[in-house]
Amino acid sequence: MVVTMLEARVDEEMISGLVDSFNASGDSLPSPIVESFLIRERNSDIWRIVTVWESQEALDGYRTSVDTPEGVLMFRAAGTEPSLSISEVSAHVSHK
Repeated sequence: MVVTMLEARVDEEMISGLVDSFNASGDSLPSPIVESFLIRERNSDIWRIVTVWESQEALDGYRTSVDTPEGVLMFRAAGTEPSLSISEVSAHVSHK
């Protein structure tokens, strides 16, 4: 698994649009996405879209299939340009 994180500062008046766009994307998530989160840093204007992908190959396949990834478009619609980081999952635990 790999995790992508898009991060940007979002002005207060643009937040509802970002949240609405993210919520609407749930119906059309690409199949290699395990799960995705929209996260706001406490007491800050920093927002993140954190997405868990099945594999690096799945992420690469998605990225070559679109001109601009959906998360980037969401941030751009909110008036900002996100930075991207990609991390490899070394271990994973969860409640069952």
